[in-house]
Amino acid sequence: MLFRLQNCLKMLKTMTMSEVGEQLQSAREALKLTIQQIADTTKIRTDHIRALEEGHYEVFSAPVYIRGFVRIYAAQLKLNTAQIMSVLDAELKRSEKFKEPPPLMEESNTLLDHVMFWLSKFNWRVGVAGGGALILLVVVVFAGSAWHHHHSRSNPLAGMKPAMYQSANAGETLPLTTHR
Repeated sequence: MLFRLQNCLKMLKTMTMSEVGEQLQSAREALKLTIQQIADTTKIRTDHIRALEEGHYEVFSAPVYIRGFVRIYAAQLKLNTAQIMSVLDAELKRSEKFKEPPPLMEESNTLLDHVMFWLSKFNWRVGVAGGGALILLVVVVFAGSAWHHHHSRSNPLAGMKPAMYQSANAGETLPLTTHR
């Protein structure tokens, strides 16, 4: 009966332990290091080291902490860090807690969304400078047009065709000279 109970406990332990945790623990034990020694050299808390070895990732608030601690721990034990990290990523993908959360809102493709997107990318310094230059150009063109219009009106004879007029003496007509 005792043998059967030990086997059940062993099975439960292997079911809850992760592959990464097993590799870390077996490498640490092969080097005859204690959890406290690893904690002292890596500056990782002892409860975090135990959680990593047992595969209790729910202790950590985010996967970034798990990845960082495993990377440091594996490097300290001189393990193949790239291989350990790929196995860890597979384990984290299977974990319910660290699955990708659903998007906060559905994607929208309305005209207003596109306009707001392009306005967010707009360089306002360049836009203000360009708008100022455009306004200055309009003012210069308008001022030039007004000046030209004013000076062309100052001579009342400008723009009149040559014509004939009668002089004060009856019957005489004289040509009207053009202004030059």
